[in-house]
Amino acid sequence: MTLKEIEASKKDYLIPTDVAPLLGCDPYTINIQVRKDKAAGRNSFPFPTILLGNRVKIPRLAFLRAMKGE
Repeated sequence: MTLKEIEASKKDYLIPTDVAPLLGCDPYTINIQVRKDKAAGRNSFPFPTILLGNRVKIPRLAFLRAMKGE
């Protein structure tokens, strides 16, 4: 997805395949990093991440704020 598509989206949460192109990485890389972060009690991303079982969710509005530098 592009930033404009994410802005226009009505979804509350994004998934790694939505944001990976904007971060310049593979969605799998995001999944692995979130799992490592949760195990270590930290967050490497400038936006919150949620791990539900094996699923990674990213709050859309927080992601947008981070991408805009807010």
